[in-house]
Amino acid sequence: MTRGAGKAKEETLIEMSEAGSPSGEENNGYHSNLDSGTPQDGDSRSSASLCSECSGTVSKSSSHSSVLMCDQCEKENTESVQHLSSLAGIWRKRTLFLKYRSRVDKQQQSKDSVYFRDGKRRIDFVLSYVEDRDERKQERRRQFEANMQNAGLELELEDKTESEDGKTYFLKIHVPWEVLATYADVLKIKVPFKVNDIPENKEIPVSWLFTPFRLPDHVMQPDPDYFTSPFDKSKDDFFLIEDKETFFPPSTRNRIVYYILSRCPYSKEDSLNRDKRGIKRLLNNGTYTSAFPLHDCRYWTKSRDPNCESERFNLYQYWARFFRFYKEQPLNLIRKYYGEKIGIYFAWLGFYTEMLFYAAVVGLVCFIYGAATYDDVVWTKEICDDKIGGEIVMCPLCDKKCGFWKLNSTCNATWQSHLFDNTATVFFAIFMGIWVTLFLEFWKRRQARLEYEWDLVDFEEEQQRLQLRPEYETKCTGRRLNRVTQEMELVLEQPIGDLVGKLFLCWSTVFLWISLIIASIIGVIAYRLAVFAALASIMKDSPTNKLELVGSLITPQLATSVTASCINFVIIMVLNFLYERVAIWITDMEVPKTHVEYENKLTVKMFLFQFVNYYSSCFYVAFFKGKFVGYPGKYTYMFNSNLRNEECDPGGCLIELTTQLVIVMTGKQVWGNIQEALLPWLKNWWSSRSARSHPESLYSRWEQDYDLQNFSQFGLFYEYLEMVIQFGFITLFVASFPLAPLLALINNILEVRVDAWKLTTQFRRPVAAKAHSIGAWDEILNMIAVFSVVTNAFIVAFTSDMIPRLVYFYAYHPGSELTMQGYVSNSLSIFNISQIPDDNSPELGENPAWFNSSVITTCRYRDYRHPPGHVDEYSHTMQFWHILAAKMAFIIIMEHVVFLVKFFVAWLIPDVPSDVRARIKRERFLVQEYLHNYEVEKLKKQLNQCICPEIAATVKHEVLSECLT
Repeated sequence: MTRGAGKAKEETLIEMSEAGSPSGEENNGYHSNLDSGTPQDGDSRSSASLCSECSGTVSKSSSHSSVLMCDQCEKENTESVQHLSSLAGIWRKRTLFLKYRSRVDKQQQSKDSVYFRDGKRRIDFVLSYVEDRDERKQERRRQFEANMQNAGLELELEDKTESEDGKTYFLKIHVPWEVLATYADVLKIKVPFKVNDIPENKEIPVSWLFTPFRLPDHVMQPDPDYFTSPFDKSKDDFFLIEDKETFFPPSTRNRIVYYILSRCPYSKEDSLNRDKRGIKRLLNNGTYTSAFPLHDCRYWTKSRDPNCESERFNLYQYWARFFRFYKEQPLNLIRKYYGEKIGIYFAWLGFYTEMLFYAAVVGLVCFIYGAATYDDVVWTKEICDDKIGGEIVMCPLCDKKCGFWKLNSTCNATWQSHLFDNTATVFFAIFMGIWVTLFLEFWKRRQARLEYEWDLVDFEEEQQRLQLRPEYETKCTGRRLNRVTQEMELVLEQPIGDLVGKLFLCWSTVFLWISLIIASIIGVIAYRLAVFAALASIMKDSPTNKLELVGSLITPQLATSVTASCINFVIIMVLNFLYERVAIWITDMEVPKTHVEYENKLTVKMFLFQFVNYYSSCFYVAFFKGKFVGYPGKYTYMFNSNLRNEECDPGGCLIELTTQLVIVMTGKQVWGNIQEALLPWLKNWWSSRSARSHPESLYSRWEQDYDLQNFSQFGLFYEYLEMVIQFGFITLFVASFPLAPLLALINNILEVRVDAWKLTTQFRRPVAAKAHSIGAWDEILNMIAVFSVVTNAFIVAFTSDMIPRLVYFYAYHPGSELTMQGYVSNSLSIFNISQIPDDNSPELGENPAWFNSSVITTCRYRDYRHPPGHVDEYSHTMQFWHILAAKMAFIIIMEHVVFLVKFFVAWLIPDVPSDVRARIKRERFLVQEYLHNYEVEKLKKQLNQCICPEIAATVKHEVLSECLT
């Protein structure tokens, strides 16, 4: 069933009046035809004669049926119940017959095609809907499709009898050349006008080393390099137009169609219903079930049609398979098939993964250094020594349920802590501060090169006006003069009170949810305090020691930390799920003007929430746990409750921060990959289970794509969010876990291929969109980079034991030689057991069997305080203040050094490579020159046709001489 083209040459959607479509359309533009797909006059007349009394719109028929039935005929044909039932039986049998006949006939002509039934017009977009008796939906579809025809689009319908479920109609859309040219002019789409003749110097030293990582040239460079210029419909002979059907690539064609669909009205009196427009609203209210452009072929095999590009097959073959993980990405092919917005994401992700390799290598070296120097660590030996650590009795870690314990019980925890808390930690923290700067600066250069190669240099200025959101346009009530363009533009007029009220509601909602996160973190802290006391009582006789290998490693501290981290991770995922809907709702309520503005507002809201959600637990362990404990007899309690603040192990809180970081970071990555890959695969497998048994010729291209998952407008947003959260983990807390970049590198190698696989095989083809950068994420990455220097300096100073050790080594060591002997005893203060209040003392039976209160009169705790009997009993010693001063000095020095190096590196590395800057200037010059010569030649031809040769020669001379001057 083919619909004729509307007013393609005269009237476009931009020029349509607000009155909508004409009311007197005949049969809504439908033509009944047979297998050939061309209009049949005889059939049309015979079909129309059946409903000659009807003036309304006829219902859609099968492509193999010449019988049409209108709604009014159906209503008039209700003489009796028996007659209706007999008709229903006849039509049911006819439908089954037509479905069977179509399947037999179509075996000779495959439906796995991206063309109309005439085999010439390409399918640029597909709409689907399910037949229902809702007259409002039917009316919306009639008006919307009529307005699409008025905008110049050509339509062809696949009847429900042709679909697998027997319920779904598919409306195929083709955009002819006149419409393409009009909107390419409006959208300022850059097209080629001359082959690029600027020589490129791409010689790379020892390039043969990179040969195994290269892809074939036809995949890396699917198109030649051209000089481009914004399309001008009046100068179509200026551009390199060999074939009008293939001049605009499919990604550009579906972008233009979507631009039209998103602004096309679906009401007759559009002036009274300005909000009744756009395919988004029709999808939301169920008028249509889906709207998508087609993939060009099946991903595992090339198309049989020689005119089809089979770019999807190439993407799957060379990019979307995991065993290609070591190969470079075909960014130009990705950009050509999916558009610049998706292309820039994969370019950024690939570059980020490349840079992670260097951070992962350095982090692995630091970890190996920690493992190799374990035997040389004096304080660890002292803790594990039965004569030193085994003789030190520690004060209870909780009230009543915790007994006294010996220091050597933390031997394993101390060894684990040394793997990450060693001299190399400081070096790695400084290195990561510089690495972040190098990553961001080199990405700016890579991005500048992509902007040039993908014709995005002037994108922001050109597209700002043309990227207005349809939702914004429908709410605009006035116009004003743009001071830059001197053109009238749409303006959303809002009262000040309305605007302030919306902003207040939006941001109060954000802060309300952030408060909810903080409340949940406080709940997890309360869980840690309560469960630790219970586990300490249960595990006092060390029943886990009976377990082989891991039994001795399980302590109340470790068990509490692991379970609390898992609970915190579950809370994080639940809050994420709920907040996503809230963030989208409040951003929609603000009515941002452009797509870029919408994404930036949503990005800020989502990241602010995610920042608190993911990192708050790590901040608690790093900067609050064990810092406000007090001392025996005068402990600090949370909110004046009976829950005593947590203490750190004698080995420090760094190992707990590492545990928290590993669980949250690894858990998020594993869960993210399950969500991204496994769930879409299962949904697609289930939805297409019955259609897979059909021959290829019957399983149409539009049905294959219809059975895939929809790639939402926020699909790419969530991909960025996932990677930026990971970036925060490996920069903000990297001093506590040098292996974090290595885990991120392994995840990202998998992430690139998983994202490529799901986009190529599990999702419908997204509508192509342009973007010249990663948008607001760039500013967020810079913010994290600056903040990471501060957090890592504080982690080294306050969370690790690096500074206390250095102060002891240089200022408080015994004897004249520099040594760390005696450090453990020096770092523990003494308390008289008899002075412990009854509320803090262990209950009967909680103390271990070796504890004898008549022999053991003192216990030790982690702090620098005077011993009992001293004039300043239990007050801080001078060493405490020396250590605090050293910590503050370290933070100031490290921050200044790293920031100085960062700013120097940023200044040293230009954002745009010099060769790219030169090529941009050269291309602009050549474009102006060619345009000027084109205008001159055009003027010559006009003069030759309009005036006599003598005058023309004089004018030619004047024009040429004017050009030379």
